[in-house]
Parts: sequence; structure tokens; C-alpha cells
Amino acid sequence: MALLHRAELRPSKLDLLTRWLPTRGWFAGDAGTAVTRVAAYRFDDPAGEVGVETMLVRAGEGPVLQVPLTYRGAPLAGADDRLLGTMEHSVLGRRWVYDAVGDPVYQRALAAAVLAGADQAQEYFEVDGERQVRPPSMTLTPGRYAGTADGVPAPVVDGDPTLIRTGPVALALVRRPVAGVGAGPGRLTGAWDGQSAPVLLAQVVTD
Repeated sequence: MALLHRAELRPSKLDLLTRWLPTRGWFAGDAGTAVTRVAAYRFDDPAGEVGVETMLVRAGEGPVLQVPLTYRGAPLAGADDRLLGTMEHSVLGRRWVYDAVGDPVYQRALAAAVLAGADQAQEYFEVDGERQVRPPSMTLTPGRYAGTADGVPAPVVDGDPTLIRTGPVALALVRRPVAGVGAGPGRLTGAWDGQSAPVLLAQVVTD
């Protein structure tokens, strides 16, 4: 489960993405236009230390873009090239925001969804000692696959899709998800308000 905080963020996540997205080779949309949120989903960090959120956004009239992010309370060693920036969280303090494809916490969480059928984390607030669940903004259909992503991580290959390889299996994260590929073994699909036909979010790629 993912505990959320009613907090002020400076700069906001969308502000960071507005600056960062046009620097990516897979970006599509109106550069310089404020990025808007379409939907989002979260995965759990079993250690409870790292926030793991995937945002679906668009820049102007451009297509929907899938951007997984991790939020950390300290810099991630060796990941300066994945850093979007820092933001001040009014409850948690300074947070380092990363393009999550290079974060091992996200890599394990994505593998759990694509290979082992793990679902998105339930999101909730704590109000006066009581838990208030926030309804998800999209639905996920996780996959299962008779393989493992255990092994020595290889460098991430940026692009659309972005390839994340650990061991014999590569996970392909679709940066510009579109409908047309249904659920199945080794696939993660999703849908949201205004997009009733499931879209492919990630899948297994084998040699």
C-alpha cells in the first residue's frame, strides 16, 4: 500500500516534467507547453523508502506519454544521468526525483507486475488516525511469464520502448502507449477514463 500525504510540492512533478520531457528522444508533443496529467499508478517499495509512481501525461495536443518516476529522500548513487531534479515536499522534506527506469527499486517492481502478476499499490491517506483509500485513476492488468529478471542489471537502452534488462529477460517499457495489443502472458496493460480500450504499458522481450 502507498501512503500519500496532502502536501505542497515545489516545484511540482508536472513542472519538472515540463522541463525534462522535451530533452528525451522519445518525446512527442508541444515543447514548452505545460504538461498535464492523464492518469497514474503506483507500485510498492517493500522497504517503504522509495516512492514509485508512473505518470501518464501529455504535452499540449501531443500523445499520451508514460513516465515512471521514483522519489527518494537522498541521492541514488550512480544515477545522476537519471535525475529530473529535486523538489521540496512540505511533509517529507527534500525529495530527489528520478527517471525510474534506472532505479533498481522500480526495475524490481515492474518485473513483479509483468512476470509475477503483481498489481498496482492501493493508495491511501491517514486522516485523524483513520485510513482513507483513494480510488485508482486507472486500472491495470498485470501479466505472468515463466521467466525471471534476476541477474546482473545491464545498461538501460533508452527509446520507445525503453529496454530494461536484468539476466535473460528484458522488459520493454512503452513510452507512447497505444491501444491494439491486449492482455496476455508477459504483458502489463492499462486503461483509464477516456481510454476504455486497454493499452500496452510494458512487456517481456526475449532474445
